[in-house]
Amino acid sequence: MTIRRHTARRGFTLVEILIVVVILGILAAIVIPQFSNASGDARNTNIQTTLGSIRAQIEIFKGQHNDQPPQLTGMWTLLTGRSDTTEVSVANPTGTRYGPYLTSPAINPLNNQTGVSSAAVDAAAGWYYQPTGIGFTFAARNVDGSVNTVY
Repeated sequence: MTIRRHTARRGFTLVEILIVVVILGILAAIVIPQFSNASGDARNTNIQTTLGSIRAQIEIFKGQHNDQPPQLTGMWTLLTGRSDTTEVSVANPTGTRYGPYLTSPAINPLNNQTGVSSAAVDAAAGWYYQPTGIGFTFAARNVDGSVNTVY
């Protein structure tokens, strides 16, 4: 007489697999939109931080240069190099007393440009900079070159 052992099959039924797939689909529908907004939020935070940092460095420059901001001509050179008190509008400063204020020209995360100009629209520039007397305006440019007024 032979005895048959009844071995139970191990595995999942089709219904169980479908339930798991449906649950994973629901979770993905909830989580994926959160990640798609994360890159935009990161870009906004990056632009705000960059603008704040550059504006602060321009203020330090002003404090060391008789309340005069760097002029448009040679602005990045003045901020990334060394200068003396009277060098606020030279393209190639030769001073050694102050600076550097930045390690390199900042890249605008909205259009990946580093250039700076005072034109109302300039697609080749990443930043808008307008020194006015002892004040200044420093803003980011959008992809089309227009001045971004949000930040």
